[in-house]
Amino acid sequence: MTTELRRLRNYIGGEFKDAADGRTTEVVNPATGEAYATAPLSGQADVDAAMAAAAAAFPGWRDTTPSERQKALLKIADAFEARADELVAAESENTGKPLGLTASEELPPMVDQIRFFAGAARLLEGRSAGEYMEGMTSIIRREPVGVCAQVAPWNYPMMMAVWKFAPAIAAGNTVVLKPSDTTPASTVLMAEIIDSVLPKGVFNVICGDRETGKAMVEHSTPAMASITGSVRAGMQVAESASKDVKRVHLELGGKAPVVVFEDADIAKAVEDIAVAGYFNAGQDCTAATRVLVHSSIHDEFVSALAKAAADTKTGQPDDEDVLYGPLNNPNQLKQVAGFIERLPAHAKVEAGGHQVGEKGYFYAPTVVSGLKQDDEIIQNEVFGPVITVQSFTDEAQALEYANGVEFALASSVWTKDHGRAMRMSKNLDFGCVWINTHIPLVAEMPHGGFKKSGYGKDLSAYGFEDYTRIKHVMTSLDG
Repeated sequence: MTTELRRLRNYIGGEFKDAADGRTTEVVNPATGEAYATAPLSGQADVDAAMAAAAAAFPGWRDTTPSERQKALLKIADAFEARADELVAAESENTGKPLGLTASEELPPMVDQIRFFAGAARLLEGRSAGEYMEGMTSIIRREPVGVCAQVAPWNYPMMMAVWKFAPAIAAGNTVVLKPSDTTPASTVLMAEIIDSVLPKGVFNVICGDRETGKAMVEHSTPAMASITGSVRAGMQVAESASKDVKRVHLELGGKAPVVVFEDADIAKAVEDIAVAGYFNAGQDCTAATRVLVHSSIHDEFVSALAKAAADTKTGQPDDEDVLYGPLNNPNQLKQVAGFIERLPAHAKVEAGGHQVGEKGYFYAPTVVSGLKQDDEIIQNEVFGPVITVQSFTDEAQALEYANGVEFALASSVWTKDHGRAMRMSKNLDFGCVWINTHIPLVAEMPHGGFKKSGYGKDLSAYGFEDYTRIKHVMTSLDG
């Protein structure tokens, strides 16, 4: 007996539509490895239609008052909260994530972030008006940039969609958003919920693959392109956008150093690092995956972390005891396994290092020790449930190792020495530094990196301002 696959559709100009040429792709649940839906494989005609809808809606949405935009976003947040069970179910089917953790750890922050940007819509600030030339008054206007082309990733499809559309819409922009081709279901459901709130064309969703995203970025209509994804994808977006001088907002890869000094609370550090490293199967640009431990406590720490890994469980979404679900797709499983298979002889697998089960794309919580700074697994993003451990002898070497990668998104320092914590936070070349914790995020604080981790900020007033442009207006006092 063949199960009929659910049919997902694009959302363009307030209407749900198939791809213009009828092409589709199958959407697979990574917890089972089986297809459960089809989604449009959007082409140029679909991109053109979505961009036209967003452009047509822009003047009206731009001219709404901040209070009107705030009310709309608050209605969206309330609607998401009211339909939380549906969103969680869609996201779990998208990704294989545990249902309970998705409901408790992702949905509430997501709703809170929408409400934050609803408030931010009414709090744009600029320099005060003044006379900087005799007889002339200058004022600053902050305006929306226009149509925004946005590409979301597959690791947090639902939350990353919010990080994209909420600040853009709050600032008065219109949006064409593309979810990953492997995880479109929750974004399409969001469109269904948002349909009753926003004017037609303000928010559009098109499904598709890498070529669809490329067509969006290269399209002449958007004033801004925003992507969360790999460094390679970000570089391609930046190159494409440069051809017509689009604004670009990039949140790319990470390789977060977790620096544990000899005076740290080892038990607390191990417990928190294991959660921050394995949550979401390590498929997080800020995951605590690269641990640097002082040589005097190295062996004790590795032993405790290996035990924590052995006690960490992965499994099906409805299992309440699991911390994380499967990797997103078979290619990602192959990539993670490949890093372990290619380990140098001096490395030691302390825990895990293997696939779990025969169904789905599950990988065991893994700890690897004995690594050197130039090893592949230290320099490149694994994006899986793998924590590496290196040893350092002093603060200078810890900084050298921590900063010695191309990524610069997030980091953490574990110590009871306040001065050391302040020195490290000053000298760590990362967009975020946590002290004696790792991975908490709040809507009020910015998230974004340096170097090959990209530029532009998500969340916070800084993230909101990224979706605005600044205009100087000067007027003569002589009439």
